[in-house]
Amino acid sequence: MADPPQTLDGWWMLHDLSRLDRRAWWSLAESERSEALARATELWQRELTSPRASERGASGLYTVLGHKGELLQIHLRDSLEDLFQLQHKLSALSLSGLLERTWSFVSVVELSTYGQPEGAPLPEFPLDNPALKSRLHPELPEWPFVSVYPMNKRRAPGANWYTLDMDERRQLMRVHGEIGRRYAGRVRQLISGGTGLDDWEWAVTLFAEDPLAFKHLVTEMRYDPVSALYAEFGPFFIGRRIDPAAVAALWQR
Repeated sequence: MADPPQTLDGWWMLHDLSRLDRRAWWSLAESERSEALARATELWQRELTSPRASERGASGLYTVLGHKGELLQIHLRDSLEDLFQLQHKLSALSLSGLLERTWSFVSVVELSTYGQPEGAPLPEFPLDNPALKSRLHPELPEWPFVSVYPMNKRRAPGANWYTLDMDERRQLMRVHGEIGRRYAGRVRQLISGGTGLDDWEWAVTLFAEDPLAFKHLVTEMRYDPVSALYAEFGPFFIGRRIDPAAVAALWQR
């Protein structure tokens, strides 16, 4: 049996993608639509308009391009219970009855030990360690574009990641990580683990000012053995950051 990597686990994370039922939306009176938007905007502004790392978490709101969804909410919280409570608040909005959820993912921000020297213990995670805190309790960048996709490691005959020994996986991941580091300053990456929590093993959340950086980074990584031999990818979602007060403009005739 191959040794599994240990992980450092940070904030809990929820990706929540939905689209508006426009037929139901336009069947409402104008006053009902205004009231639904006002209450939703109030809650979003309270939870989303300052997506910076704090002691309680961070949130972001994005409008999504294409048929897969329309509105993406990304929430990071200190506990799973906090995410349950937030979802209950959002579900209580009258607008929630008009939003059809098209995809969601529950996970936890994680760092693995693949970057650690062999036999080295996991680093401690005191709250005053800024390097670890910023990675496990991350800010959501104010950069305008986001790309999100789930992924697994493959279990195919002759290409089964989970039968490779730790040394081989560590070396493969070290080379894989070097590609990502070449995009420092252009792409921010957030990895969250969903094993035992959702249908995929990880979600990758990328942020950039130039969306072409997503294409270039993912293309380059596809040629690396970690992706070429051992990765399975789910759907990709591309979004743009939006202020809650601007959502109403999306749903006007």
